[in-house]
Amino acid sequence: MATLLRSKLSNVATSVSNKSQAKMSGMFARMGFQAATDEEAVGFAHCDDLDMEHRQGLQMDILKSEGGEEGAEPPLEGDIHYQRDGTGPLPPSASKEAGVCSELSGQGKPKITAWEAGWNVTNAIQGMFVLGLPYAILHGGYLGLFLIIFAAVVCCYTGKILIACLYEENEDGEIVRVRDSYVDIANACCAPRFPTLGGRVVNVAQIIELVMTCILYVVVSGNLMYNSFPNLPVSQKSWSIIATAVLLPCAFLKNLKAVSKFSLLCTLAHFVINILVIAYCLSRARDWAWDKVKFYIDVKKFPISIGIIVFSYTSQIFLPSLEGNMQNPKEFHCMMNWTHIAACILKGLFALVAYLTWADETKEVITDNLPSTIRAVVNIFLVAKALLSYPLPFFAAVEVLERSLFQDGNRAFFPNCYGGDGRLKSWGLTLRCALVVFTLLMAIYVPHFALLMGLTGSLTGAGLCFLLPSLFHLKLLWRKLLWHHVFFDVAIFVIGGICSVSGFIHSLEGLIEAFRTNAED
Repeated sequence: MATLLRSKLSNVATSVSNKSQAKMSGMFARMGFQAATDEEAVGFAHCDDLDMEHRQGLQMDILKSEGGEEGAEPPLEGDIHYQRDGTGPLPPSASKEAGVCSELSGQGKPKITAWEAGWNVTNAIQGMFVLGLPYAILHGGYLGLFLIIFAAVVCCYTGKILIACLYEENEDGEIVRVRDSYVDIANACCAPRFPTLGGRVVNVAQIIELVMTCILYVVVSGNLMYNSFPNLPVSQKSWSIIATAVLLPCAFLKNLKAVSKFSLLCTLAHFVINILVIAYCLSRARDWAWDKVKFYIDVKKFPISIGIIVFSYTSQIFLPSLEGNMQNPKEFHCMMNWTHIAACILKGLFALVAYLTWADETKEVITDNLPSTIRAVVNIFLVAKALLSYPLPFFAAVEVLERSLFQDGNRAFFPNCYGGDGRLKSWGLTLRCALVVFTLLMAIYVPHFALLMGLTGSLTGAGLCFLLPSLFHLKLLWRKLLWHHVFFDVAIFVIGGICSVSGFIHSLEGLIEAFRTNAED
């Protein structure tokens, strides 16, 4: 009896496997992968350890669900891992890494409208780093205003072509989504010779940008508090240490549910602060120094301004996930248009009005120019926003580091930082605390908001917003591109590369000089 039962189970398993492979090959063919042979299907499956674990667990689930029914037709969901819409439940054998990826990709979550997607993009490109734009006008004049408009146009365009790289045309002439993230696009461009190189480059750039964003929050918190209470015997470094002490509990974060409740309030508060600054500037409209805005640039400091402007528009890193979670992805282009047009108008007006009010006395953080009575109130709100915004990039950086270094299956560089019960190990918590302390040390030794912002914008901002999208677009879709698309991509790549290198060199020189000055003091 036992032998007969094992024989039946073996026949069922073979039947399920053959049908699953046939469906899988057909699905890959429809998506453009051309996986027509068994060797190709097996080779594709071996590229991903998590995928193999998922298929094994799924096959066992099918056997359990069929019980003793011989020759029963397996459900279509049997190949659910290869369905791009992500419908159907995950199997019990799905690993923790697969769960993390599902959370990040938004599978199983409610779809968002175009307005909600636009709100997310607006939060990214209309953050508190807008406070550094008047300082960019100080060193660039009207050319700085032009760059604010130019950066908006280019970032809007590169965001669209980045999303275009997620899609390919299948054999039936239909456009289907075959990739899910920025990393997938990068890996596709480097395949087959270096199938993971592109993803690692994007991950490194993302980590640098997220960590630098955390450093900027600490720098701006110390700067704002020091200038709000100049009579107190507390230095800017001491204020930064106090701010970091408040932020240290971020190392214990397991999710962002508690923090996300304040995100909307912080964003609204920031808009109110911008309105207050503009209202004060308008009250001094009679004293505006129009003659100070000229068609000249400070050759040494203007490249830093380029990085500041570019950094204020960075949003490309999460656009693939955002577009994939929209109810109607066809509205993505329209959403990108109105969000970047609105950002361009608001940023240009804010930077120009603020510069006209204080002219050559414009400081790195524009709120430092406000009268002491208004400055303290405004800066306290900004510090609160900075401290509540810090956990977002910090948690994202920690997740990327943990996933790539500690949880990447057999390819992890270090042991898993989580125990069998899902709790974070003590040494993993120590590494998180070390990351918080690292942001403090950088803020103490290089407390220059504009220089750090310019360096980050020139290094990772220009790379993620200008260089990589245009390069990926040319690599993946060059056969279908019109001549003007090719021209735009090449021009953006060349101009972005020049601006990136120039801004990075000047920002780095300024940081080295500032570091030496602080070391001597």
